[in-house]
Amino acid sequence: MLTLLSCGYRTVHHEGIIRNRPEGSGNYTFIFFNSKTEVKLRDERMVIEKNTFIFFRPDTPYFYRELESPFINDWFHCSGENLSEFLADLPFPLDTPTTASDPLLISRCMMELQHVHRLNGPLREEIIDCDLRSFFMKLADLLQRTASYPLHRYYAPLAELRNDLYRSPRQNISVTQLAEMLGMSKSHFQHMYKQLFGCSVMTDIINGRMEQAKYLLDHSEMSVTQIADTCGYENDTHFMRQFKKFVGSSPRTYRFRSVYKPDTLDR
Repeated sequence: MLTLLSCGYRTVHHEGIIRNRPEGSGNYTFIFFNSKTEVKLRDERMVIEKNTFIFFRPDTPYFYRELESPFINDWFHCSGENLSEFLADLPFPLDTPTTASDPLLISRCMMELQHVHRLNGPLREEIIDCDLRSFFMKLADLLQRTASYPLHRYYAPLAELRNDLYRSPRQNISVTQLAEMLGMSKSHFQHMYKQLFGCSVMTDIINGRMEQAKYLLDHSEMSVTQIADTCGYENDTHFMRQFKKFVGSSPRTYRFRSVYKPDTLDR
């Protein structure tokens, strides 16, 4: 089991900070620098820019101090049996300054870790173990997907745009307009999007609409025409054709099967 020893989310040091551990901290230490920092890692001095993280091994000598005030960071200390093997299997970078392509992912996870750590529920340790493993896996997966510079550079804005497409399936916007919003050419935008998410932006637009349509068919009494309009279709004929193509049945058949499930019909 992975154990969280201590942690801090958006810790602010108004008077600056100096951390000098010439023999390491004795446990695994994750630091997400939200401020420009001078770091000495073993015998090498370097300047760490904002939105960079380092995950130190227990015996790694390190030193850091602020280069701007206030100094802000997220951090945690952890330990656990077979943690080194778990990290090696991912793989996860150790003792390596790494730029975060999605800083909000790290901050959200750190905030949740701190919240759970402060609780005293009967399942706290099990939840923390799951959350830590999930955190390392999410970061490792993201690092592998954004290994090249162009992907790393565009991940955050493209991920936010993708989330917006799923949150707002009603909006009608062209691929050209989406590309212009990010200052990219249409072809470059489409290439980067598919490289990062494994599908075209149009597929995601349709998937977002289909998810919303299925939810409304399952949980509302709205008509098919109303649902089509809510999901961004100008007419219900286009909606019904696309729904059948992507879901495998018409909206009305889908709703009927949802309401009258086989186990219900047998009663």
